[in-house]
Parts: sequence; structure tokens; C-alpha cells
Amino acid sequence: MRRLEQGFVALNAWVVIACLAVMAGVVFVNVCMRYFANTSIPWADELARYLMIWMTFLGAGLVLRQGGHVAITSLRDALPGRVQMVLRAALVCLLMGFFAYMVWVGWDYMNRARFQRTPALRLSFRTVYAAMPIGFALLMVHLALIAPRFIRVGRTEAEDDMTGGQHG
Repeated sequence: MRRLEQGFVALNAWVVIACLAVMAGVVFVNVCMRYFANTSIPWADELARYLMIWMTFLGAGLVLRQGGHVAITSLRDALPGRVQMVLRAALVCLLMGFFAYMVWVGWDYMNRARFQRTPALRLSFRTVYAAMPIGFALLMVHLALIAPRFIRVGRTEAEDDMTGGQHG
């Protein structure tokens, strides 16, 4: 199971990196063409924008694993250990419910846009909006994988790796 999780995280990270690399490459080439050839790629800005959207949704689960999302911890830290664990379990349930709701909303939103086309690339907006339900589904998977340790210890293994186990 551990190996499968590592593969899942690595694949997720590589897809985000690929989105960033393609986005940066397209923008770089477009800027060079504007500067040197006084012309531009008509679809470059649009592609960069849609890759940024995909990168954001696909990367959210990776950030969750690192404990990188905004959190207000002063109340949690003031509570006794057992109550903190109950609060963390409630938080995981609340997040899982929210993520599931957003998958449902995103799926509906994506399907409503299936007949619209992007201006330059002529892609179905369904392709662009698919980032939302897929991103939130990935958040659910990442949360399910880190939840047991997070509820028990209060941090993820990735947070320990980043800090060398030092928490204050």
C-alpha cells in the first residue's frame, strides 16, 4: 500500500511539474516571438491560463499533504490532547464532505459547459472545467491517505520530513 501511495503522489507531482514546464515554455517562446519577430502565438496566453487552472487544482492535494494550506491553529493548540484528536477527526470529516460536494458541483459545472468552446484553442470548456471535479477528487484521495496519521499525531508524514520531526 505504501508503494502505491508513493507512486500516486509521484505521478500527481510529475503532472503538476509537466503543466508548469509546458506553461513556462509556451510563455517563454511567445515572449521571444513578440520581441524578436514582432508576432505572437494566438493561443499561447489561453493555453497558459488553462494550464495554470489545471496546475492549481492538481497541486492542491500535494499542498494538503505538506500542511501548506492556511490554518488557524491557536484554538486547536490550546485544547487538551484528546480533544485535539476529536477536533482533527471532525475536521477530516468536514473536509471530506466539502471535497465530495465540490466534486459534485464541479461535475455539474463541467457538464453545463460542454457545448462552449474556448476562443483560440477551440477546446470544449468541459476540458477546462474538468480540473475542478478531478482536483477535488484528488484532494479526497490525498486526505484519505493522510487522515489516520493526521488524526492520531496532528501532522502528516510529509510535514515531519520537511521539518526533520521538529515541531514546536
